[in-house]
Amino acid sequence: MEVVTVDASDQSADLYIANVLTKSDILVTGDYGLAALGLARGSAVLTPRGKVIRESDIEGLLEQRHFSARQRRGGLRTKGPRAFTNEDRERFQQKLTTLLQGMQENPDL
Repeated sequence: MEVVTVDASDQSADLYIANVLTKSDILVTGDYGLAALGLARGSAVLTPRGKVIRESDIEGLLEQRHFSARQRRGGLRTKGPRAFTNEDRERFQQKLTTLLQGMQENPDL
């Protein structure tokens, strides 16, 4: 295991992660900005709830994130994420297993 320390600026950790990702990596994140960077590097992207994020998804997800942020800046209170469930955990395990198996079968992907 390797421990990496980055500076305390706003996006340092995300930028470090994005710069070391390769097409043979699986990025697990709920941050759609980081997900977009991972997709641009060719990595597979999976949320902690087990949703695989694809290139075709990211634009809409980023637009929704921007819309929600504008509403919050305008004073509107938005709901946070729903509680994490056992179903979320199981879905994540299934999707991660599928991604890992796919990478073993097609190492050039």
